[in-house]
Amino acid sequence: MSQVTPAWPIYRRLLGHALRYWPLLLAAFAGMMVEAVAGGAFVQLMEPLVNEGFVDPNPRMAVLLPLAIVGLFLVRGLATFVVDYGMARAGRSVVRDLRELVLAKYLRLPSAHFDREPVPGMVSRLNFDTEQVAQASSDALKVIVTDSLTIAYLLGVMLSKSVKVTLAMVLIAPLIGVIVMYVGRRYRRISTGIQEGMGRMAQAAEQSLAAQQDVKVHGAQDYETSRYARLANRIFRLNLKVETTRAAASALVQLLAAVALAAIVWVATREALAGRLNAGEFVALMTAMMGIIPSLRRITSIQSAISRGVAAAERVFAVLDAEEEADRGTRPLARARGELVFDDVGLRYAGADGVALEGISFAARPGTVTAIVGRSGSGKTSLVRLVPRFYEPTTGTITLDGVPLHEYRLADLRRQIALVGQRVMLFDDTVAANIAYASDADPARLRAAAEAANAWEFIARLPQGLDTPVGENGALLSGGQRQRLAIARAILRDAPILILDEATAALDNESERLVQDALARLMPDRTTLVIAHRLSTIEHADQVLVLDHGRLVERGTHAELLAQDGLYAHLYRMQFREGGAG
Repeated sequence: MSQVTPAWPIYRRLLGHALRYWPLLLAAFAGMMVEAVAGGAFVQLMEPLVNEGFVDPNPRMAVLLPLAIVGLFLVRGLATFVVDYGMARAGRSVVRDLRELVLAKYLRLPSAHFDREPVPGMVSRLNFDTEQVAQASSDALKVIVTDSLTIAYLLGVMLSKSVKVTLAMVLIAPLIGVIVMYVGRRYRRISTGIQEGMGRMAQAAEQSLAAQQDVKVHGAQDYETSRYARLANRIFRLNLKVETTRAAASALVQLLAAVALAAIVWVATREALAGRLNAGEFVALMTAMMGIIPSLRRITSIQSAISRGVAAAERVFAVLDAEEEADRGTRPLARARGELVFDDVGLRYAGADGVALEGISFAARPGTVTAIVGRSGSGKTSLVRLVPRFYEPTTGTITLDGVPLHEYRLADLRRQIALVGQRVMLFDDTVAANIAYASDADPARLRAAAEAANAWEFIARLPQGLDTPVGENGALLSGGQRQRLAIARAILRDAPILILDEATAALDNESERLVQDALARLMPDRTTLVIAHRLSTIEHADQVLVLDHGRLVERGTHAELLAQDGLYAHLYRMQFREGGAG
């Protein structure tokens, strides 16, 4: 088991987020004090209740004591409401704030982070871990403060009645403290394993469900179920350890409390025999003791929630402390001309054995189409990823309009780029919201973009037109329709640089024709980089770059490269033999 970070610095940082809601916490703390005082006052009523209600009855007390009890519990009920509401609202506010911070942070992390951490793990941190934090920041804090105040007040009541009897109980307290410390450390170790396991379990489930057709075709249902079961069983065993530890600690605390109670009875009877303790004082002492025992048990049991919350907070803070994308550029950029120049550019991914790109040099000018082709794994996608600075080149320089990319502000640079990929990402929203994504466009502009993308012909037939929901990732649309929506989004963006990453690779002939026609309207006056799967679609490109094993091995027009009879000609002939170049 990896070494556990000390809990207090993490918890203190977590409380720092809660302090933004100090008025709520202050009101809740005041309510906790009232709760503790009301509980202690009820114990103090036991002495007059016994002495003047039964031992030596007083008619006046027959009226006052019931009224006092009702009044105490009315005040305590109001205080409890204030405590519960204040702590719940503060705790849920902290969870909401952390979720917003974590999502915002994830979206500012470099792309390399997404290569290392699977998306289900991120979602687990965003949803599950932050929920655990709520228990540590509100529920646990409420128990600790309320029960600690209650214990302190009741001890004060006991001391006022009999110092000797109180000392008999206090001697047991250090043993209970040792148990609480041990249990807390054990909980943290186990909770860290639970939270890591939850992320892996979510990842396994998402992969199985997303690939359900492949799972069925391969008859791998039992394999996937057993893989998930192994992870679920590990979580089961860890949770069982938590419950076993909690139950054992609670039972031990109760046993120690019983020993303390026995000691109190023994000392109290001796004090009573000596005439130093009357019946009312003895009942008050016993009531105080019985009030302290559940508070001690709750404080011991809440260690589980605190430890889960601290372990979860540690994982959340690890995200918040991660290094963001480098954005040290200071040069503003309203609209670029679009001249891209790669000068001896190389790229090596972190942890990779070899280079992804090496010695890449070319220029792409406004109004031209640069096609990038090559075998699978040759570095095509890696090359275009460098333009929006999803990754930084390891060697060499990329300039836009004569200025190195890193000198521009990142948001300004990315505003110059429209990206249409093979896998279109649509959001579970309306057609209009997906075309206008992150922009304020009126219906006339949306329709114009949709018409230019050859998308209006199917949008007009949808039940609600532009207001029709598209489903999760466009599940209610065909591949060609999703692609045309992505092109409409790019047209509306009107960026000077256009990147097409195999935008027609997965389409049928009719859909490809419509998409190609839409792209033809989008490309003029822009610097266009096209990763081409079907080589017939780039016959009119101004230049074709042929990559192989991360190196630029050929460059020229379609006709020039066919005449050279090199790798490009070989790839072209292979596609032609496999059913025509289209």
